[in-house]
Amino acid sequence: MKASRANVYFASARVLKWRHEESLPGRLERLMEKLDLQKRFMPGEWVAVKTHFGSPGAHRVIGPAFLSRVVAALKAAGAKPFVTDTVRINGLDYLEVANQNGINHLSVGAPVVLADGLYGRDNIIVPAGEILGEVAVSTLIHDAPAMVVCSHIKGHINAGYAGAIKNLAMGGVSASHRVRGWKCGRGAMHSLGEGKLFWDEEKCELCYQCEEVCPLECISFGPEGKKFQYEDERCWRCGRCTRVCPGQAIAHEEAAPGEFMRSLAEAAGAVLGTFRPGKVVYLNFLTGIQPECDCMPGADVPVIQDKGILASDDLVAIEKASIDMLRGSAPLPESAAASNGGENEKKTDILLELHKKDYLIQIEHALKLGLGTADYDLIPI
Repeated sequence: MKASRANVYFASARVLKWRHEESLPGRLERLMEKLDLQKRFMPGEWVAVKTHFGSPGAHRVIGPAFLSRVVAALKAAGAKPFVTDTVRINGLDYLEVANQNGINHLSVGAPVVLADGLYGRDNIIVPAGEILGEVAVSTLIHDAPAMVVCSHIKGHINAGYAGAIKNLAMGGVSASHRVRGWKCGRGAMHSLGEGKLFWDEEKCELCYQCEEVCPLECISFGPEGKKFQYEDERCWRCGRCTRVCPGQAIAHEEAAPGEFMRSLAEAAGAVLGTFRPGKVVYLNFLTGIQPECDCMPGADVPVIQDKGILASDDLVAIEKASIDMLRGSAPLPESAAASNGGENEKKTDILLELHKKDYLIQIEHALKLGLGTADYDLIPI
């Protein structure tokens, strides 16, 4: 039976004493102690450390200084951790991106593997609720007996707020199934089974950024380089082409925002449903809080000052605590959140103002699905 209130532990990013134990990596070590890992994980038990490897140019991911401490704490508890993510670009390229961002076996102290294989098609169909029906959960996450979900908190053009729910939903689900294609993958959340791309020739500047950003190289402009075309069956519906188009010449037939948010919660629930109760814990890193997802080939400057790290065994509680901490923050100067000359102006909700998406829907639907509690006690360490 889930407790009526959850404990959410907090390590501040502010450093007031020049000692290792007062640094943020040092405080993470103390956060890991609060999670009682020895009571959760059996000796020799495999534990997936789910994170995001980034993208070429996206460098604000959770780095080895933190992942290595998560791994070390798991090893000290007798577990056997591996660091993982699902394929976002071609698998071999994605492993190289991880390495360029400092995430490799030597730096983190554990194997770094792709949860759905080099081609991103190693997955298992799992029931996912009324909206999605089914999703393709990556095999390694499906089969792992335990998991630590390490989420980099940020904005997102479709989700508004991207935290642990999105990390589970779009990071635990593959882009495509080897037989059924993208319609039971993460693209189904973007488009709910439809998701055609439309091109407006009059608006197109022929800059070819859409072709360059496509992770599957399924966009082209014909032999003369003047007519947009894409391979419908191969396309993952990731939406990157629409985001980089300067003339808004490409439109993606997406799901309604409310349905998209609820589908994220459904997919997160499908992933968590492959674990026994108490075998998943969460770390939310409120650092380098940029306006866009780590999937994009670049990283903007942070829009909100670093807050620190939160830890909990309750998905909804840690997400609610993260959001509560972000709302009301002042925008950082010269960032996407800074208004005209109003850098010191207090904002009620910077991510909402940036993306105009009611991201709380994903939290509310996760609560409705029984994935946690919104009532929490914030416990600074």
